[in-house]
Amino acid sequence: MKKGQDFTGVSVVYFCHDGKGNVLLNKRGENCRDEKGVWDCGGGGLEFGDKVEETLKKEIAEEYCTDVLGFEFLGYRDVHREHGSQKTHWIALDFKVLVDREKVSNGEPHKFDEVCWFPISALPTPLHSQLPHFLEKYKGRL
Repeated sequence: MKKGQDFTGVSVVYFCHDGKGNVLLNKRGENCRDEKGVWDCGGGGLEFGDKVEETLKKEIAEEYCTDVLGFEFLGYRDVHREHGSQKTHWIALDFKVLVDREKVSNGEPHKFDEVCWFPISALPTPLHSQLPHFLEKYKGRL
C-alpha cells in the first residue's frame, strides 16, 4: 500500500528562511517522483510512529544539512493531486523554519539539482504546483 494513493498520507512541509527576508528552495531533479525541474520548499512523509517535530528536524538535516533554529506551525492543507493517472491525497502540515544560512548545503544531490536562497519577493520559476497555494494561504505570516 502506498501513502497518498491507497490511504491519505501525511507530509511535513517546511518553508526555510534566514530571518532576513530570504527563503531556501530546491530545484527538483530527474530522480524526484514528479514535477522535475521545478523549485520547491521541501518536505517529507510522516512515518508511522514518528513525531511531527522529529520528522521536521530529521528531514531538514537530511535535505539541507543543517539544524532547525526555530519553527512556527502555520497550519495544514488538504492536498488533492494526480500522479500520472493516479489520484493522490495528502494532509500537509506546514511550517515556517529558521535555519542557519551558512550551514545549508544540498544533502540530497541525487534528488535536487541545486538548493538556493532567494528573496521572498523574487522567487524563481517554475514553482512546484503546490507552492503558490502555500504562499497564498500564509502570505501574511511568511
